[in-house]
Amino acid sequence: MFVSRLVLDDYRSWHQLMLDFAPGLNVLFGANGLGKTNIVEAIEVLSTGGSHRASSSIPLVKAGEKTAVIRANVDDDGTITTYEVSIPARGANRARINSGKSLYMRDVVGKVPSVTFSPEDQRLISADPATRRAFLNQAASQLRFDYYETLQRFNQTAKQRSTLLRQLSQQQMAGRPVDAALSGLEIWTGQFIESGMALTRLRRQVVERLSEPFSRIYRQLAGDRNQVRMIYAPSFEEVLSVPQALMQETSSPESEAAATPDLDMQVHAAISRHFQRIYPGEVAQGRNLIGPHRDDLIVELNGMPAREYASNGEMWTLALALRMAVFETLSAERGTTPILILDDVFAQLDESRRRQIVDFAGKQSQVLITMAARGDLPEGLENGDAGPVAMIDVGEVVDRMEALFAVPDVSQFMTDKDDEQ
Repeated sequence: MFVSRLVLDDYRSWHQLMLDFAPGLNVLFGANGLGKTNIVEAIEVLSTGGSHRASSSIPLVKAGEKTAVIRANVDDDGTITTYEVSIPARGANRARINSGKSLYMRDVVGKVPSVTFSPEDQRLISADPATRRAFLNQAASQLRFDYYETLQRFNQTAKQRSTLLRQLSQQQMAGRPVDAALSGLEIWTGQFIESGMALTRLRRQVVERLSEPFSRIYRQLAGDRNQVRMIYAPSFEEVLSVPQALMQETSSPESEAAATPDLDMQVHAAISRHFQRIYPGEVAQGRNLIGPHRDDLIVELNGMPAREYASNGEMWTLALALRMAVFETLSAERGTTPILILDDVFAQLDESRRRQIVDFAGKQSQVLITMAARGDLPEGLENGDAGPVAMIDVGEVVDRMEALFAVPDVSQFMTDKDDEQ
């Protein structure tokens, strides 16, 4: 599977873009600020429903515009499928496949699998839990087709419950009655627990899938006997009382709940009691104090938290192992090789890790690489050892787009380049 053509309308810095890619290695080079990263980020958004560079869709829309559009022709063993994602400055993202009916994002997320390596990857280990949750969300959205919808449902419920908590806080401070708000809070708390339990279960399953390849790949990269492991640390730790064996026998949160009704009710009740204990604090602060939005993915090196004890070099290797574990698991479970995106990573790595990335990239179906200068391409790629390399000068692309697109609607160009011959 590979992206043969990408078209962008009002996406980040691009007013309009049409760019063809080849299978194998594609190198986008040019000065900073031309929009190289924005190009490959658009493919990441199509794959995962979001970007590792943004916590919402708002920054993806070009300043002053109402909607950004991503269109991609995807070649899967000779069959061309056109995916389209519309990102409004306000409102929910929508999608289409082959110009068909309007779809939810959940209907296309994971259809075009990709894995992105970026300069920010070291922060997967060193940064706060929100960074690792974002990594887990992106990986899980591609590994589990029900994950994206489950995440969206939880986020919507969490937002509603947080709004009620703020209202309660304001009413209490003003000395006004809170009976109606309390009744609403009970309803939203129940939904918050249910959606949060479903999300926690899915995250637990995904971490379990990634754990073995992560440990194995790290040992291969590091070439030493250091022991590493990843540990899912859910805020709803009560969910961990459900035996992992039961979870492995079921394929969805709903079927798990049906198979273990007593345990499910016990977990729900335990979390409810937890909320009762922290109610005063939640009202005082006007926010949800527990839930999957507080989860973490702990990475240990030789039994110690890598965030605190790993060196910079070890953090890089751990981050590479995390990304490669996602890539390997996606390849095995989806039956297709994900698109590999290397966004300006070579300048951040020492020679040993550059070599490891080069060896890894040379084995993949399609690789998109961004870099500031053509000369930054590592020797193993520049000399063609990993196969033919398509060099794309983004400065020339900018000039060509300005000359080509006098008409705002570029959807007419979404035929495959092979059809033009």
